[in-house]
Amino acid sequence: MKFKLTSLEKKWVLYDVGNSAFTMMVSTIFPIYFNSLASGAGISDVDYLAYWGYATSICTLLVAVLGPTLGAVADTKNFKKIVFTVAMGVGVAGCILLGFLSSWLWFLGVFIIAKTGYSASLVFYDAMLPDVTESERMDAVSSHGFAWGYIGSCIPFVMCLGLVLGADFIGIGTRTAMLLAFVITALWWLCSSLPLLRSYRQRYYVESKTHMVRDSFRRLGHTFVELVKDKHIFVFLLAFFFYIDGVYTVIDMATAYGQALGLDSTGLLLALLVTQIVAFPAVLFFSRLVKRVRAENIITVCIAAYFCIAVYAYWLDSQIDFWILAVLVGMFQGTIQALSRSYFAKIIPAEKSGEYFGIYDICGKGASVIGTALVSFLSQVTGSVNFGVSALSVMFLIGLALFRYAARLNRN
Repeated sequence: MKFKLTSLEKKWVLYDVGNSAFTMMVSTIFPIYFNSLASGAGISDVDYLAYWGYATSICTLLVAVLGPTLGAVADTKNFKKIVFTVAMGVGVAGCILLGFLSSWLWFLGVFIIAKTGYSASLVFYDAMLPDVTESERMDAVSSHGFAWGYIGSCIPFVMCLGLVLGADFIGIGTRTAMLLAFVITALWWLCSSLPLLRSYRQRYYVESKTHMVRDSFRRLGHTFVELVKDKHIFVFLLAFFFYIDGVYTVIDMATAYGQALGLDSTGLLLALLVTQIVAFPAVLFFSRLVKRVRAENIITVCIAAYFCIAVYAYWLDSQIDFWILAVLVGMFQGTIQALSRSYFAKIIPAEKSGEYFGIYDICGKGASVIGTALVSFLSQVTGSVNFGVSALSVMFLIGLALFRYAARLNRN
């Protein structure tokens, strides 16, 4: 029987389509443009990769601090939509502003603000999942979000890529082409969020009290205490911390990695477009498979696959190698994200989803500070970006062992 999304589920999925356009730009055109700005200022390739990694680490640290706090506020009745809208607005505005900047340092600073807004919006977006669907539908709905996000992001990306690569043919400068690319991405993101903003209603919440902020901090403190007692949730978050750290590091630094190796920019962008296209059917395939196979077993396969991908990166030195890497990442990237999100949503209290997803984000995008910093540091120390990226295999190995233990605890 074919799975059909409800109207509200479709609108929730549509936000994945919108914000994924920003993710695609951050993974592809942003670092290439930053590289051109940095090169013009005399920054070396190794230092360029390191600065980009450090900027990403700062973004994730900010979200790690803000996520749980704002998540606790968002759990208050009728507040989840408000904090979600503010975070999304900061990201969209920052994306547009990037197109007007020519200084590599200012670009990096505004990028941190824009990506922080984007990442914060996902904390509240993920926390909306229990409000928009039922527990037994979460795996499929979460998977559809990532699947359509990957394929939907290709539309503005192809438009932006056409502008950037065809700037001379069209008769516009590279700076103008980049400005248009940033604006297109921001408007796609904004417009895709409007249907959800119009229809979303918070079903699970904590009643508003006189001292909302103080009470939110108090609830957050209780949640951390409860988290340690709920061993199956705690161990899952530890596992997630390690394996998803590596996943997001690969996403954030893939193009920067290829650039540092001296690979052709056009080939890198097309390879990452292939990643998006491969991810679409792969996520939908696993979303159907999860009806027959436990989600925990599929997540296990995905972590193991990423371990192999990280090891393979040590020998990467050609365009063909990068294309193979892009296809392999596309096969597992969306599934590991989608099923981890729905797996977590099913094991936490629905009325505290904002708080818990704030903590989840620390262990996810927030935790990728370690992966990006690790790659940046080892690349600079050894002078080899291959060695830096392949070191992520250790993160996946630890994550795999912890996840299997968490899954066993959850079954018991």
